[in-house]
Amino acid sequence: MTNIYPERISTISEYHQALGLSKPEHPLISVINLADIKRVPGYVTISLIFDFYVIALNFTVDARVRYGQQDYDFDQGIISFMSPNQVFTIEYNDEDSLPSGWLIAIHPDFIWNTPLANNIKNYKFFDYAVNEALYISEKEEHIITGVIRNIEHEYHSSIDKFSQDIIIAQLEVLLNYSERFYQRQFITRKISNHKTLDKLETVLDTYFKSESITEKGLPTASYIAGQLNLSPGYLGEMLKSLTGLNTQQHIHNKVIDIAKEKLSTTSLSVSEIAYALGFEHLQSFSKLFKSKTKVSPMEFRQSFN
Repeated sequence: MTNIYPERISTISEYHQALGLSKPEHPLISVINLADIKRVPGYVTISLIFDFYVIALNFTVDARVRYGQQDYDFDQGIISFMSPNQVFTIEYNDEDSLPSGWLIAIHPDFIWNTPLANNIKNYKFFDYAVNEALYISEKEEHIITGVIRNIEHEYHSSIDKFSQDIIIAQLEVLLNYSERFYQRQFITRKISNHKTLDKLETVLDTYFKSESITEKGLPTASYIAGQLNLSPGYLGEMLKSLTGLNTQQHIHNKVIDIAKEKLSTTSLSVSEIAYALGFEHLQSFSKLFKSKTKVSPMEFRQSFN
């Protein structure tokens, strides 16, 4: 059975009830051993929308998960990060399969008025996890599991005035380790990422040769990311790790390369070139060109005479 429309889970208590678990020990945070979860009766595929953050560490489950635009097979250690109001779909391949791993549910109110409330936005995997889960080694899995068990221990302890601070501190450790492991993943996946660089060049070439450039202006980082089936945050981080440049800088470099070619090989005026490259105002084009080349468009052209 499949639920046609995503089911919204507003509270962590409601989530526990849906999973057949006892009430959470804290209304705003929960640490769940996935082995304790009972399958929702009658459902093979189920879609959910959470009103809270979810960090899931999965070891084994015979299922396919769709989060955003990406499918994941949970056949190895994987961490996924989900933000509130995003759709999460799980399709079980085997009705008798049982998951293993951990899940931490964090309501935004739990971290409200703490530094993590603002800093959590800086962990971009909550954004680009839509397209890129974190695959971890056995050693990394051991580290993450250790931190989760620290959180679990505090979660099951008697709640006192120190509990929230201790749990949040451990959550920050977990997120910082995850950030480190993501950077490792960027490095170890360079071959795949270099293919993305090739695709990026193709997307830019196609855009600048189409009518879109004069109709819509310069492509945005969001547009480029969408064409590559990546989120803007993930694409920016990937490019930064490979080239030291973000998406916007790659777009600007493409503009300058084309401008140089036109300035040196055609008789088009600078204004015509600026317009052809999607600029409404000549001054904006000239300013960008000089910032990249240290000379004005006319000075560059004159250097060929």
